[in-house]
Amino acid sequence: MKFKEIKTQDDIKELAQLASNIWHEYWPAIIGVEQVDYMLKKFQSVDAINRQIDDENYTYNIFYDDNNKSEIGYFGVKLQKDYLFLSKLYLVQDFRGIGCGKLALKKIKQYAQKYNKKVIQLTVNKNNVDTIKAYEAWGFKKVDAVVTDIGSGFVMDDYIMEYELQKN
Repeated sequence: MKFKEIKTQDDIKELAQLASNIWHEYWPAIIGVEQVDYMLKKFQSVDAINRQIDDENYTYNIFYDDNNKSEIGYFGVKLQKDYLFLSKLYLVQDFRGIGCGKLALKKIKQYAQKYNKKVIQLTVNKNNVDTIKAYEAWGFKKVDAVVTDIGSGFVMDDYIMEYELQKN
C-alpha cells in the first residue's frame, strides 16, 4: 500500500469524494441516509477537512493499492495532549477484511511514535459490530461509552477504544 498525506486542495477534494463514496455505501444501514449526508457535510466536506487540517491539528492520508493505484481508503488522526486520536479509518468495500486496515494501523502507529504518544484512542459506533471486532483483534480495548449530540437531532452513540503502544 502507498500512503499520501493530504496537503493540497486537489487532495482535499479527492478525500471528500472518497469519503462520500465510502460513507454512502457503508453507513446507511447503520445510521440512515439523512445522518450520513449530515455527517459528511459537517465532518468530511471540503470545508470541514480544510478547517480540521488548518485549525484543529488533523492529518489525513489516502491510501492506494500498489498494483493499480486505486484508492483503498483513508484515515484521519488528530494530536491530543495525552494521545493520538484516530478520528477516521475507512476502507473501500473490496478492500475490507483482507488486511488493509491493519496495514493502515501500522502507519497510524508511526504517527503516534513520531509525536511521542503512547496511546491511540478512537470512537466507534456501538452498532458497527464488524469494525469493533477488527479493532479488538488489533489490540484495542473498550474503555468507555459516549453519546455525542452532533446537531440537527442526530447523535453519535459510540464506544471509546484505546490501543497502548508497546514500550521500546
